[in-house]
Amino acid sequence: MADTTTQGKTGTQALQKDEERSAVGGARSTEVVKLATEKGRTSIADGVVAKIAGIAAREIPGVYALGGGAARAFGAVRQRIPGGKPNVAQGVSVEVGERQCAVDLNIVVDYGVPIAELAQAVRENVIDSVERMTALEVVEVNIAVDDIHIEYDGDDSTKERQLQ
Repeated sequence: MADTTTQGKTGTQALQKDEERSAVGGARSTEVVKLATEKGRTSIADGVVAKIAGIAAREIPGVYALGGGAARAFGAVRQRIPGGKPNVAQGVSVEVGERQCAVDLNIVVDYGVPIAELAQAVRENVIDSVERMTALEVVEVNIAVDDIHIEYDGDDSTKERQLQ
């Protein structure tokens, strides 16, 4: 992952980028200031960003599940335990700095879905959701396609997917 505290830009370049986003309708330039004010500062935990990113990734049609095979198997076992809840951050790792973050996703895609287009849609939705909800700048979203889901007749995985 990239260093989330500095991205190799000067302060002026970063400010210009924020001003450009604001001018285009991205209204994010003033939100960054809200995290650190003269009355205090707000820090956002890695787990919060991971949950937001996980939910945003799952919203895109064609994403079957998040996480590698072992993580999905463990998650399925955990959900069968009474009171067990799905882990929305499964398959998501993040690095959060003071004003920036980076996200890594491991996804399983449905067969027949154009992977490049799906990855772009997931990336855009994750960036939009994380930036809107946290006011952090998302510097990168790396997506690793770990598997492809092929549906068979009589496959119970449709039920499993609804639980995830």
